[in-house]
Amino acid sequence: MSAHHTSTPHWTWVLPVLAMITLGIALGVGSSGWLIAFATICLAGTVFAAVHHAEVIAHKVGEPFGTLVLAVAVTVIEVALIVSVMLTGGDAKAGLARDTVFAAVMIVCNGIVGLCLVLGALRHREQVFQRQGASAALAVLTALAVLALVLPNYATTVPGPTWSQSQLAFSGVSSLVLYGTFVFVQTVRHRNYFLAEPEPGQTTENIQDIQLPPPSARMTLTSCVLLLVSLVGVVGLAKILSPTVETFVVSLGAPAMVVGVIIAGLVLLPEGIAAAKAARANQLQQSLNLALGSALASIGLTIPTVAVLFIALDRPLILGLDAKESVMLALTLLLSAVTLGTGRTNILQGVVHLVVFAAFVFLNIVP
Repeated sequence: MSAHHTSTPHWTWVLPVLAMITLGIALGVGSSGWLIAFATICLAGTVFAAVHHAEVIAHKVGEPFGTLVLAVAVTVIEVALIVSVMLTGGDAKAGLARDTVFAAVMIVCNGIVGLCLVLGALRHREQVFQRQGASAALAVLTALAVLALVLPNYATTVPGPTWSQSQLAFSGVSSLVLYGTFVFVQTVRHRNYFLAEPEPGQTTENIQDIQLPPPSARMTLTSCVLLLVSLVGVVGLAKILSPTVETFVVSLGAPAMVVGVIIAGLVLLPEGIAAAKAARANQLQQSLNLALGSALASIGLTIPTVAVLFIALDRPLILGLDAKESVMLALTLLLSAVTLGTGRTNILQGVVHLVVFAAFVFLNIVP
């Protein structure tokens, strides 16, 4: 971490409080033009506050627990947002979980990873990371993505792209088992796979951080509370702003899936900023832990949660991707396997990921 955490800056608690106040006003009296504008400003500021508090917690607990904190916290709130929108939107929103989870995978594996590789390469030329940890994360991500987002199109018990209730239950349980096992491996059994191992004689710009004392228990607890408040504020304001976003999307003539892309982008923004900062500080291992962990948490927690709810409510849930999206997913997983299979990265790999991400965004706007 680049910041010397000795006290909590005022802006890191003022902005989340303003976000919660704005959210309360919007829920109580409704939104107006000026409130939408102010909510947008609060949303942007609260994202940076969330990143700061996540860095404080990560500095206290160390790796890989620090990166796991933000990934799981953001995903829990993301799940709450998806479920609330789906339940209030009726059958018209039956595909929102699929759209948001797919968008999260594309944003993380191409957008965030690509940006981190480019930023790191511009400053450090080449960067290294642990292949064992990245390969383990990618293996779980591949299984989760295919089982949850592709296989529903080919099962025959009910017409795709949906599961039967028993199939949906199996998908939810298998997703939870895979994610739970990955977290166990990351934090207990093979923790060393996810810790940076500098090469002999390598100098890093973050050496000063290693010598810094960790924040106090009181400051860490404060950051935990403010991180939760910040994330609730970010997702709450994103939900308040979503009707405006939907209206804007319709006015552009873009497909409805763009809404899921925007929701995923807003929720993943704190993780993206934190990962990019780590890459610039020559902490690529931390960047990959955070990025891949976010994608894993997005599927591994979202699918079981919506499976339980939609089985209980006996409502349709669309999970299968269409042909174009399946091709984009396959390209992303193949490209990630090549990129993460060497233990070294350079600017070319980052540019390739960013071009694929640009294609994903463009093809959503112009299908």
